[in-house]
Amino acid sequence: MTEAAPPPDAARLQTPVARLLRPLVRLFIRCGLTFPALSDLLRELYVNVAEYDFALSGKEQTDSRVSLLTGIHRKEVRRLRGAGAPVRLVPASVSRSSMIVARWLASPAFTDPAGAPLRLRRAGDPGDGPTFEDLVESVTRDVRPRAVLDEWLDRGMAAVDADGRVRLEEAATAPHSGDDRQLYYFGRNLHDHVAAAVENILSAEPPFVERAVHYEGLSREMAEAMLALSRRKAADALLSVNREAQTAYAQDPGGTWRWNFGVYLYAEDEGGRAHEAPAARSERGDAP
Repeated sequence: MTEAAPPPDAARLQTPVARLLRPLVRLFIRCGLTFPALSDLLRELYVNVAEYDFALSGKEQTDSRVSLLTGIHRKEVRRLRGAGAPVRLVPASVSRSSMIVARWLASPAFTDPAGAPLRLRRAGDPGDGPTFEDLVESVTRDVRPRAVLDEWLDRGMAAVDADGRVRLEEAATAPHSGDDRQLYYFGRNLHDHVAAAVENILSAEPPFVERAVHYEGLSREMAEAMLALSRRKAADALLSVNREAQTAYAQDPGGTWRWNFGVYLYAEDEGGRAHEAPAARSERGDAP
């Protein structure tokens, strides 16, 4: 088995981390998350990760070792330890909605011959074809379909057309700003992208695909054309993988694993980056 190369030292890591954090810092400042509040959060996370992810097999993790790993004073370590590993809870409404949307986009019962989601009639309305109630009840019977529809109409995830049929809206797959689902996926998807990249750095053979096609020095017209092209390609890929996953999921016995397949697109004008963040400087942490 090939041994993993040593991870990069802290000095080499600071420049890419500074670039990675810059858009997050812009978000933090915009949303009122101050540096002292972020510092408190990072201190808790450092202690938590050192305590649970760097424990030695067969040995009790000590305050001194956590302090050595993190550079945080033993008194602070003692105060912060024992909070428990972070719990990855999916809000019930997010989990339920994502499962229903995935079924609507993939199941032959709720899509047309071209694979597009059907406009669904409501129970009791005249006409043929599946109903919105059929869709919801194919996923869960723990909530009334009317309650789901009311929530989706309020959030713009669905709309009722002139014929009284329910149609799926773009907001169902691309949550609006401020939507709880947007914040949940912000944390989950960025976590998974960063976690994949970190595993690739630390492993002897990169276990995850984490690649991008990128060009610099473009005209605005070409950048916008490439964004439009990549949106179409990304949508096709996501829909195709979702269809196969739905088929496999129906036969899967279940377990403790999870899987995520995502895409991202980005473009910007680099002409005004005179104030780009400088490389971070290393400073000594608290003495243990």
